[in-house]
Amino acid sequence: MEDTLKSILEQAQAGVDGVSTRAQLEAFKAGLLGSKGSFTVVLKGISDLPVEQRPAAGKLVNKVKQQIEALLDEARERIEEAEAAAQLGLPVDPTLPSPDDGPGSCHLLTQVCEEICTIFHKAGFVVAEGTEVETEYYCFDALNTPPDHPARDLQDTYYLPSDVRCGNISKKRQERYILRTHTSSVQIRTMLRQSPPLSIISPGRCFRRDTADATHSANFHQVEGLFVDRHVTVKDLRAILDYFVQQLFGKGAQTRLRPSFFPFTEPSFEMDFKSPNLGKLSDRWIEVMGCGMVDPVVFEEVGYDPEQWTGYAFGLGIERVAMILYGIDDIRHFYQNDLRFLQQFA
Repeated sequence: MEDTLKSILEQAQAGVDGVSTRAQLEAFKAGLLGSKGSFTVVLKGISDLPVEQRPAAGKLVNKVKQQIEALLDEARERIEEAEAAAQLGLPVDPTLPSPDDGPGSCHLLTQVCEEICTIFHKAGFVVAEGTEVETEYYCFDALNTPPDHPARDLQDTYYLPSDVRCGNISKKRQERYILRTHTSSVQIRTMLRQSPPLSIISPGRCFRRDTADATHSANFHQVEGLFVDRHVTVKDLRAILDYFVQQLFGKGAQTRLRPSFFPFTEPSFEMDFKSPNLGKLSDRWIEVMGCGMVDPVVFEEVGYDPEQWTGYAFGLGIERVAMILYGIDDIRHFYQNDLRFLQQFA
């Protein structure tokens, strides 16, 4: 087998220089790696070897395959450069300035996220970030979300394959990886790492199994906040939310809290606001975020004494805020990469 693989590699090295078009490259690739290619035939022959020889043969096959793929990648780059040069009529000079009219700009979601972070930074909050791939512990268990909660259903959360698992020191058990459904996991990681008092905001991308429509997307962005100190009350929560809304939506903006339920806050609220500065939406109550006082069970989980420390948490969707601020009627516009849409906010 070793001699055969060596011969195939030599043939690939000798023949790749004669490939000059995409069609030739695909034909050349098929002759090597296709279902009936010379390399594939050798690969299928591993199963016929004695068991003790298969590991060494597998390593050799993988090594040769990587070398062949590298040759094909080099040929593809050479062909693409030649095609680009032929279209331009001149060799491409990457040192020349861009032909674009001017510099680019931040995406609207980035602009709104930065504006929100700036407002909270003025109030003493710092930005904390975390990974988009999380464990069930950080995303659910540490946030007092029971195993039978609907948010943990396969219909609502993206789980990685069941054979991909990780050990968790806090729970001493195996857990599955998921794509985080909210940035609340960053709050848990921060509290496990830092002692109170603390005040953070955690912007980032989240994922839920939503069917895309005008107001829903499987991929979206959040900003969540957490404040922990001694003697924190709902009055402090209301004060920071009033400040935020008036800074973002202008003077005259008002807020109201409606009782709700979240596993990680008690009491919990939905916050509505209205503002005279929103055109057709002026002076209408609009739901914009969830919030509440951090549940003592969450503090106990991260090692904070709930008899000494209290705090509040809140979270809002960046897309929702951007749609309200700029009169956008479909969340899908943010992800379609249509320059006609994006350049309006440059």
